[in-house]
Amino acid sequence: MKTHKDLLVWKKAMEMVEEIYEITRSIPQSELYGLTNQIRRSAVSIPSNIAEGAARNSRKEFLQFLYISLGSVSEMETQLLIASRLHFIDTIPCDKLDEIKKMLLGLIKNVKSRQVKE
Repeated sequence: MKTHKDLLVWKKAMEMVEEIYEITRSIPQSELYGLTNQIRRSAVSIPSNIAEGAARNSRKEFLQFLYISLGSVSEMETQLLIASRLHFIDTIPCDKLDEIKKMLLGLIKNVKSRQVKE
């Protein structure tokens, strides 16, 4: 891996950010500094933490940031479900969320296995 930009999971997470901004446009203006902001921050956190972790000096730190990204996926999923229950949004990109979650878990497993071999 040269940089975080080479990671497919980072690319997918970046695409998800764009989609989340589009989806959250339908949330009422009164929620701009509430739920909308929370959802968007969670979405942005995913690729941001992948990038920050990849820039660190150790696999242990990289893993820590990958786990933070994984937590942000679950956080965003919960916030989207809340927005859906409140009838603010019609669709939740569950397939893409699941794909990113699986990719993060796979990357975590890969980094852990390389850490053990060293």
